[in-house]
Amino acid sequence: MQIETLGEGTGPDYNRRTMSSLPRWLRYGVRNWRMVRETARLSAGIGTASETSAEEFHRLFYETAYAKGDAWNPKWMGVAALKCPFDLWVYQEILHEIKPDLVLETGTARGGSALFLASVLDLLGSGRVVSIDIVRRPEWPVHPRVTYVTGSSTSPEVLAEVRRQVAGARVMVILDSDHKKDHVLDELRSYAPIVTPGSYLIVEDTNINGRPVFPGFGPGPGEAVDEFLAANSDFERDRVRERFFVTFNPGGYLRRVR
Repeated sequence: MQIETLGEGTGPDYNRRTMSSLPRWLRYGVRNWRMVRETARLSAGIGTASETSAEEFHRLFYETAYAKGDAWNPKWMGVAALKCPFDLWVYQEILHEIKPDLVLETGTARGGSALFLASVLDLLGSGRVVSIDIVRRPEWPVHPRVTYVTGSSTSPEVLAEVRRQVAGARVMVILDSDHKKDHVLDELRSYAPIVTPGSYLIVEDTNINGRPVFPGFGPGPGEAVDEFLAANSDFERDRVRERFFVTFNPGGYLRRVR
């Protein structure tokens, strides 16, 4: 057995040293050939999973979490986040790419998503989170980058505070409060102007009302996004953010293009 720690200057020589003996070359060669063969099979569409498989998993994950409550939900640092882990991964990608000064979140819920966003901003070394909810919960996590605002996300008082907070900042917005269509559409119209060009306005839970979960919910975030985009050319759907097949925000990753 060989134990080796690669330090500065040793990385570029790794492949050459690994392949320096015939047994090693044969072992890695066979392994790589298997990967080439499997990649070719997938590229040809042979034996691949169907989109129905992703949809069934989507429904299983989302509806099971709702049925079983917080004990079944993803947690960040012990706090329920009420999000799809794939979406949280995408959020950190976006944060790293655009490096916002301020992330506005409507719908704090348990506070796990605000804490997650703040933790990623910690790693980036800058930025803060403003999280808005109609109810103040004493168990919300405390973090120096997070400010909680209590009130309706569309009330004049809260919108005035939001405008004060975002002045001069590079802004990203995540909407996850009341999921009824009229409320989400009101939020979209209120918060879209403060999103910085090149940044994102993310509408969560566009998967409800049969898209593919909760078919009996009625018009919700997905329908609100459809109507908003029909009248607003400043934003476009970024489908690349849905590349992990399961997202709770299908069609809801809106990038401001102008």
